[in-house]
Amino acid sequence: MLNARLSRRAALLALGVSPVSEWALANTVPAEVGAELASARLHGSGRMTYFGLSVYDARLWVGERFNAAGAEREPLALELNYTRDLKGNLIAERSLLEMQRGSVVSADESLRWLAQMTRLFPDVVPGSRLTGVQRPNESARFYFNGDWRGEIRDAEFARRFFGIWLSPQTSEPRLRQALLGSGQAAP
Repeated sequence: MLNARLSRRAALLALGVSPVSEWALANTVPAEVGAELASARLHGSGRMTYFGLSVYDARLWVGERFNAAGAEREPLALELNYTRDLKGNLIAERSLLEMQRGSVVSADESLRWLAQMTRLFPDVVPGSRLTGVQRPNESARFYFNGDWRGEIRDAEFARRFFGIWLSPQTSEPRLRQALLGSGQAAP
């Protein structure tokens, strides 16, 4: 991991990007986030790994008056920058499994949500970016590499989808802490 950071830093320095500029780039609000959230700011970030393999880097963008204790009631954006190839239908299937943690989802609702996610989630390669925007009590909007993909207008879907990362019942409590914790970016 240290070698990867050093290689990245060397490549950025070769392009004339200083460590301070690298930090500024990492904290630049993506256009789709800025369009959806007034005064968006980075609240936290972390890396999702699976059996030691990096899957994606996550960043949580929030508005000025964000309350982490009530994240399910807050407008926010979750940006996932993928570090490996994944099929969109598999992302949708795993998302549904995670949404079902802690409480039952009806068979009809599961089928509907899976179909909607399968339609919206494309295949990803390293460097692909999926951004989800939570519109509390209303919907979830999705962007791929900054381009609009669509919206699922279902408040319960939105609550459960963002709960994958932000709910106390998440399967990834360390990532949740990195996103919601102190507001400081995780290494």
